Amino acid sequence: MASTPLLTSSNRLPASAVFAGVLMLVNGVLAIFQGISLLAKDDVWTRVGDYVYEINLTGWGVILLCLGALAVVTGAFVLKGAAWARMTGIFLASLSMIAQFLFLPYAPFWSLIMVGVDFFVIWALAVYKPEKRV
Repeated sequence: MASTPLLTSSNRLPASAVFAGVLMLVNGVLAIFQGISLLAKDDVWTRVGDYVYEINLTGWGVILLCLGALAVVTGAFVLKGAAWARMTGIFLASLSMIAQFLFLPYAPFWSLIMVGVDFFVIWALAVYKPEKRV
């Protein structure tokens, strides 16, 4: 019984797509953990006095939890090579970048790291050019 390899040279994803998919999965899982910590224990995070875009920490928890879950699902489909996942990933990474920017007063260093991760996700998905199938 001859077995065929799961990945051949004709159906492998380019490195940029794998990079983007893995980063989206990691970013999504981290956002889920961040959202859970915001929902479970509000006193872990610093309180911000006057902030123009002030949302209570429970609201931030829900936002980050939802964005994280969507990022995990989209990242998995990017790794499967789904065409729709590329544009969805760029859109979700852009939303995540905006959310992390607005979250800066609560966790400045962490938010900057996540903005950087979102930037690389957008870049990797934007430069990914799928091969034409014959």
